Amino acid sequence: MSDEQTSSPSPEPGGLGGGGPEPEEIRFFGTTWVRHDGGYGLRRAGVAVGSLALAAAGALVLRFAFQGLETASVGPFVGILVVAGFAICSALAFRRTWDGFVRRPGAAARSAADTSSQGLMMIGFIGSLLAYFCRSLVEAPGEKLHRAEYAAAQERYERRRGARTGNPAAKKSRPKKRR
Repeated sequence: MSDEQTSSPSPEPGGLGGGGPEPEEIRFFGTTWVRHDGGYGLRRAGVAVGSLALAAAGALVLRFAFQGLETASVGPFVGILVVAGFAICSALAFRRTWDGFVRRPGAAARSAADTSSQGLMMIGFIGSLLAYFCRSLVEAPGEKLHRAEYAAAQERYERRRGARTGNPAAKKSRPKKRR
């Protein structure tokens, strides 16, 4: 694919119906979330099953890791710390992922928070996958946020388009009458 095809769609001309803002694509859904077409229901079901299966596989891997700690005879204190650490990180990752579906953080908060919590999100990957599963039961993850932003962009576009009367270039080319 060329760079032109992979770049994000421009917010102005060429919307879904021709003219207007373009909807932002959602991972695994593209722009099918706008009209719920193009296999939207099957995609949602696939995302739900896939994220739940990945969370189960991740839990199985963590179980094997915990068995390795038991085999190493590290003691109950370390075992409790590991389980509590994964549980807390999973809960925080669930909350952070869920919040990402509801609102976008500011640019300054996003850069600082993303770099400081990457490790937390890696450790709590099961919580993140479970948030994705729960959200895909209701809608495409992030659909509500994208739909609100798309509606606001359409409204701004309609206001700008409605405010124009005639061709602005034609107005400049006509000489003004003197009285």
